[in-house]
Amino acid sequence: MAGFPVGLSNSPALNSTWVVVSMITLGTLVLGSVVFRGFLKIIPILIAVVVGYISAYFMGLIDFTAVKEASLIAAPHMAFAKFDLTAILTILPATFVVIAEHIGHLAVTSNVVGKDLTSDPGLHRSLLGDGLSTMLSGFFGSVPTTTYGENVGVMAITKVYSVYVICGAGLLSVVLGFSGTLATLIRTIPTPVIGGISLLLFGTIATSGLRTFIEEQVDFSKSRNLILTSVILIIGLSGIKIHFGSIEIGGMGLATLVAIVLNLSFMVFDKFNLMNEK
Repeated sequence: MAGFPVGLSNSPALNSTWVVVSMITLGTLVLGSVVFRGFLKIIPILIAVVVGYISAYFMGLIDFTAVKEASLIAAPHMAFAKFDLTAILTILPATFVVIAEHIGHLAVTSNVVGKDLTSDPGLHRSLLGDGLSTMLSGFFGSVPTTTYGENVGVMAITKVYSVYVICGAGLLSVVLGFSGTLATLIRTIPTPVIGGISLLLFGTIATSGLRTFIEEQVDFSKSRNLILTSVILIIGLSGIKIHFGSIEIGGMGLATLVAIVLNLSFMVFDKFNLMNEK
């Protein structure tokens, strides 16, 4: 689980200190989300991170050595783009995973903000923006960009959906990238603090998905809907990963691809009247 994975064969031993810090962080976030009012209600995640960070410091989980050694102003490493056919062919399959993930995130975001974003501004425009940002990132020698479900969870918790706020956060991130001290300080946030926050963020995303089922009145008495949902749910939560050469596909990306294949198969069966129920 977030911050303290247990139950898997390769999981580390459960660390009681990590659990305490994670629960303090999660408890602060839950309390802030349901009790805080006014401006404090908008920033429960920030407050939870600060409280969790302070508790982690007093429990000896933070080392400021790297922060002291970092430069206050430090330009990010940039490199000119290089075109390599082998690398392009290797990474090409991953683009389909990113597209599938993008569609899933857009659907959940539509549910959270109460607006059909696939129509306005449109899925084609959001995919174009995602592709252009990835291309621009590559020209500066950085990694490809992708959508993040965690940010959808942040919007669901804070109820802040403003495009201007999101753009402001992006610009702030760019500015922070030029400060070695601040960037290093952010990297000192321990795993259990991030884990405590992530527990609620990912849970919120899952709940938004369930809300979609309810609002769309999905009939689970039909085998088609039951099988499709069950397979996707287990694949998405189980940590299953498949490899195509150096490309690894797992999580939401793999679940979305399986969903597309299964749904298309059911549509073909339905087209030829092979389904045993309507």
